[in-house]
Amino acid sequence: MITQTALPLALAFIMFAMGLTMEGGDFRLILARPRALAVGLAAKLVLLPVLGMVLVLIWRPQADYAVGMILLAACPAGVTSALLTHMAGGRIALAAAITALTSLAATLSVPLLVNLGLATFAGYDRSVEIPVGKMTLGIFLVDTVPLALGLALQRYWPGTATRLGRVARPVATLLFALIVVGAFVSQRQSLIDHVGDVVPAALALNLAAMTGAWALGALARLDLVDRVAVVMENGLQNGALGIFVAVTLLGRPEMMVPSIVYAFVMNLTAMAFIGAVRRRVTCSHPPRPAP
Repeated sequence: MITQTALPLALAFIMFAMGLTMEGGDFRLILARPRALAVGLAAKLVLLPVLGMVLVLIWRPQADYAVGMILLAACPAGVTSALLTHMAGGRIALAAAITALTSLAATLSVPLLVNLGLATFAGYDRSVEIPVGKMTLGIFLVDTVPLALGLALQRYWPGTATRLGRVARPVATLLFALIVVGAFVSQRQSLIDHVGDVVPAALALNLAAMTGAWALGALARLDLVDRVAVVMENGLQNGALGIFVAVTLLGRPEMMVPSIVYAFVMNLTAMAFIGAVRRRVTCSHPPRPAP
């Protein structure tokens, strides 16, 4: 299912679909709500990679899993982040802005952090060729360009983008699920052999990312709707991009194992978080008794 052609095409379509569903108002948030956006970007681009690095230093897994965890922590938000942010009652515009900006930044941030992971945990040094150029170009073509095209279509032909988006978004979600399931099938033996190592590490990273984002939002005194959006964005990763980089650009399928496991874990914790937020809102604003 996961091939050199199908995987990048599917990921490109997912990013294009994400661009179609975003609006200019999402980016005007940069000026209207700079503090919330700054907290979201700091959590996604700084806090999460640091947490990933710390976890790997404590966990001390085999080299491929270590680099795979760093790769996962470097990825932008996933295709379902806006939907789950909406379900949690968070500010969708803020979530969309964080997703778009971190996806655009992935062209630089992912190669930088992955090569740091390769050099630190996989024994790469200057005598070994690290595919920085290939990785940067690959991410640019399948992540940044399709997203920019979707954003451009939404900006200049909003009617067409809206009609396409109604179909593209569910298709993109289905493609994401197929990528994860296909990756799981191809690596099932490795997952079975190392489930005790990978699953706790993925869960620990996810919970640390969400907790850290909530703490940053609280310190910055963000409104609940903004804080929820930041937490969801920090907890939901673009596992499809992690799988693409591992398989297609690095040629190391073992490195995608953390992304596969995280894709399952993150949706479970996201649903638990949604339930907790809804209970908190209900308790704060109980329904009035009927007259």
